[in-house]
Amino acid sequence: MTQPHEKLAADRRTILSTLAAGLAGVAFWSARSRPAEAAERFAVQHSDAEWRRMLPAPAYDVLRHEGTERPFSSPLNDEHRAGTFQCRGCGQALYSSKTKFDSGTGWPSFWAPINGAVATKTDRSLLMSRTEVHCTRCGGHQGHVFNDGPRPTGKRYCMNGVSMTFKPA
Repeated sequence: MTQPHEKLAADRRTILSTLAAGLAGVAFWSARSRPAEAAERFAVQHSDAEWRRMLPAPAYDVLRHEGTERPFSSPLNDEHRAGTFQCRGCGQALYSSKTKFDSGTGWPSFWAPINGAVATKTDRSLLMSRTEVHCTRCGGHQGHVFNDGPRPTGKRYCMNGVSMTFKPA
């Protein structure tokens, strides 16, 4: 007959092994969702060491390693002048100020990019599927696009401010 303490120990082992398997699955899935930058070719290319030297640390983390800045931390949230938002990695114009809107999310948001300036791919990190946005010139991660934006596109390009600069018109 099984003693209560033996059953408790077995339950703990089951819980711990299930948790370990789940964490391993998360790590495997997250690692698979990272871009294979070495396999992708962009007009602007640098080694990881060069990117690290060229970019401020927060921009490097976002652009080269798909990080995310804290919400409501970007000064670009309060940028309302006419002009263009450019990739901090290569200077390519990504968004016109005419398409910027306040999404209330804490990140600079746009309803459309400049034609051909960004590309998308599936991001399966964080146990969900999202659409990642990156610069077509250097491959720098910008943020994600969602289907809950305003007209006319219904898109919300939710971008990291540290991955962009602003050039007034």
